[in-house]
Amino acid sequence: MTELLRDDTLRDLAPQVLGVLVRRGADFATAEDAVQEALLEAVRRWDAPGGAPQDPKGWLVTVAWRKFVDARRSASSRVQREVRVTFEPPSGPTEQADDTLLLLSRCCHPALTPASSVALTLRAVGGLTTAQVARAFLVPEATMAQRISRAKRTVTGERFGEPGDVRAVLRVLYLIFNEGFTGSPADGVDLAAESIRLTRQLVAAVPDDAEAAGLLALLLLHHARRAARTTEAGELVPLDEQDRARWDTASVAEGVAILQGALARDRLGPYQAQAAIAALHDDAARADETDWPQILEWYDELVRLEPDNPVVSLNRAVAVGHVDGPLAGLRLVEALPGDLPRRDAAAAYLHERAGNLGEAARLYAVAAESATSAAERGHLTRQAARARQCAATGTT
Repeated sequence: MTELLRDDTLRDLAPQVLGVLVRRGADFATAEDAVQEALLEAVRRWDAPGGAPQDPKGWLVTVAWRKFVDARRSASSRVQREVRVTFEPPSGPTEQADDTLLLLSRCCHPALTPASSVALTLRAVGGLTTAQVARAFLVPEATMAQRISRAKRTVTGERFGEPGDVRAVLRVLYLIFNEGFTGSPADGVDLAAESIRLTRQLVAAVPDDAEAAGLLALLLLHHARRAARTTEAGELVPLDEQDRARWDTASVAEGVAILQGALARDRLGPYQAQAAIAALHDDAARADETDWPQILEWYDELVRLEPDNPVVSLNRAVAVGHVDGPLAGLRLVEALPGDLPRRDAAAAYLHERAGNLGEAARLYAVAAESATSAAERGHLTRQAARARQCAATGTT
């Protein structure tokens, strides 16, 4: 068996096999363990000459189901030998139902914390090893193993007959993307790319869901700029200073096409509105050609959809600053909670646009103290120093 089959095919088949077992009635935790054992068995057997089966998925389902039954038998002395025959599915082709939404719903169950949902999704649906997930989040493998085990125990007793809330799945996929987009690949695991891959699977499973398509469009439109977000030294480059020639035009085109299809369904949601804003940024050949009036219109829609989201209000205030002037934007920023993340950075940006360089420098420095990443902290510190220098020399 080739490395490609071992690394790619098995990873793609794992969530499909898990879905079959759970749909047949297996509890989630035991089924996931059984699938992992079947994968190990596949690696051992398929490397032998002629060892790879004609139907890899069917082989894995059969082996995983038998391992599940064995686990059930060993877990209770009351289970009789006939249980294997009782539980053995009838012979014939392996079920071809798409269990993507079922599995994602299970991993994103409301009983789980966001961190647990992210970890379980990457482990059970993404096919990553516990070690890979741990390295991606910079935590010890034992810590991540405990988190995943607790998550599996939590969802084991929950009903799993029907798919859950797609919105919960979208939130988790967005969290995974953000974690990867602001970081760097660890151990070959690119969480941003993994989020896009899983979102594609979700869109295929729920093709009529406009918000699922909206999220995929949003991720593609953001991911298209990723190569230009940082310098070779790892320093953050703000959107208006990025080299747009480095943007991935194919991802932009795909994102726009997907967004147009979603908007045509006339079921507007927050992810579609965010994608429309991202598309307008991506469409500008230069920063000074950005269509800020239209962006502001989309932020108005987003505020209507999420009236209690202060982050949306903050971003809208920056758009107002571009359309109606920085002082108009500042009035809106100052009305927002003082502890809102990035509030000081937005105020500094608008003060700088208004020519208040001393206040801009002060606020950039304040924002740097509460930055959540080294790259963001370094960027804000440099902005503070630059604004301070400009204030001292009278330059802009």
